Parts: sequence; structure tokens; C-alpha cells
Amino acid sequence: MFDSYLHPRIKPALNRLVSVFDKPAITPDRLTLAGFAIGVLALPFLALQWYLPALVAIVFNRLLDGLDGALARRRGLTDAGGFLDITLDFLFYALVPFGFILADPVQNALAGAWLLFSFIGTGSSFLAFAALAHKHDITNPGYAHKSFYYLGGLTEGSETLLLFVLGCLFPGGFVWLAWGFGALCWLTTFNRVWGGYKTLKRQEKSAD
Repeated sequence: MFDSYLHPRIKPALNRLVSVFDKPAITPDRLTLAGFAIGVLALPFLALQWYLPALVAIVFNRLLDGLDGALARRRGLTDAGGFLDITLDFLFYALVPFGFILADPVQNALAGAWLLFSFIGTGSSFLAFAALAHKHDITNPGYAHKSFYYLGGLTEGSETLLLFVLGCLFPGGFVWLAWGFGALCWLTTFNRVWGGYKTLKRQEKSAD
């Protein structure tokens, strides 16, 4: 929901910061892998209930995720890099709820499972439409800097990051945060499925 508003405002700062990383030995894919490696640390940190170190790992993961894209735009976007980036992003988004489940299985397991179930809905609708949008040459001016069609919704990257931050700062409230955010994810999923279906039907009719 906020990504389309925040991206144009954050992008200039990322473009300035990434000049520090624009060295021959540093590539966008290496930044992607480094960011994922740091993000993976959130899993054991959460399991051990080390919430502040987990928060640091989550924030650095998201920062490097922004920087790898900025560096890719300087050097040229690639399909291989876009594939690596989105795949590791979705793995990261799944490991954080799993970390909260491990932190307190009795209290967090059901809500964490609901959140992961909800992420499957948003993720599958997102990726399925992106693949078909490319097939039909559907463009998205709002996210022209992405290497694939970026389908928005109520729960995007900004909102998911906020959820993770609040979970680390207020771990006792994770259950309520997970149930509430999961419900918003399903609203996003239903909207994407319906909107994507209607868009593709219009494309098919126009091609007849």
C-alpha cells in the first residue's frame, strides 16, 4: 500500500549510498546474497528470543535489498538478478514468522502458521500475475524500475517490514499482529486474484 509512495522518495538516497558499493568486486547479486545471509541470522536470533539482534538483522537485510536494486539499475537490470532477488526475498519473509514460532511455540504457533498461510496467498498471486504480465507485455508505470511486474496491494514490502519491526519491539504482541496482518494479506490476495483475472481477460479479448 505504501510502497508506491515510499519508493520514489527512498530511491534517491539509495542511489547516493550505493555509489560507495559501486566497485568491481561488488555486484548486485553479491549484495543480494550478503543481504540474505544477514537476514537468515534473524531465524536463530528470534528462536533464542534475542529480539534486538533479530531486528538489526531484519533491517540490514532490507537495506541491502534496496541497495542491490540500486546497484543493478546503475549497471543494468538482469533477469537472473531479478529472479535471485525475489526468490530470496520470499524465503526471508517466511523465515521471520517461523522464527517467532520457534521463540514460543505454545503461544505463537497458530498465529504464525496463519501468517505463513497468508503469505502463500500474497506471494502466489503476486508471482503468478508477474509471469503472465510479462507474457502479455503488460507494463506497470508505478514500478517501472522493477525487473518484473510488481503487483501492489494492502500488504507490500513496507507493511511487512513494519510488522517484523513491531514484532521484535513488542514480541508479546506477535499473536495479535500476526492475526491482524494475515487478515489484511487475504484482502490483498482476493484483490490481486480478482484484479489480475479481470486484467488478463481484457488482454485476451483485446487480442481477439
